[in-house]
Amino acid sequence: MFGLMVRFTCKDEDAAAQFDALVSRTGELIKENEPGTLIYAVHRVDGRPLERIFYELYRDRGAFEAHESQGYVQTFLAQRDLYVADVQVDRLDLMSGKGVDVEH
Repeated sequence: MFGLMVRFTCKDEDAAAQFDALVSRTGELIKENEPGTLIYAVHRVDGRPLERIFYELYRDRGAFEAHESQGYVQTFLAQRDLYVADVQVDRLDLMSGKGVDVEH
C-alpha cells in the first residue's frame, strides 16, 4: 500500500470556501472512478479554520500513479494554488491498521 498525508493551509476564509468546493467536486470523481484509491479522506482542523488535512491510501504505487494521471486530479492540482498558501506532503508506509490488509 501507498499513502499520503497532506496538510493545506488556505490563504483566507474565502479561499478556504473555494478550496472546499474544489475538493468536493474532485472527491466525487475520485469515488466514482478510482477503485485503487482505498481511502481519500479530507479533514478540517479543529481550531485552525484555514487548514485541511488529506489522508490518502492507495492499493499500491500504480494506483497512486493512476490517480495522479486523471484529468480531474490534474485540474485540482492546477487550481489549488489559487486558494492555498502552503502545502506539506508526507509519504506514508502503512505498518498496521484496522480495515485494511497490510502485505509486506
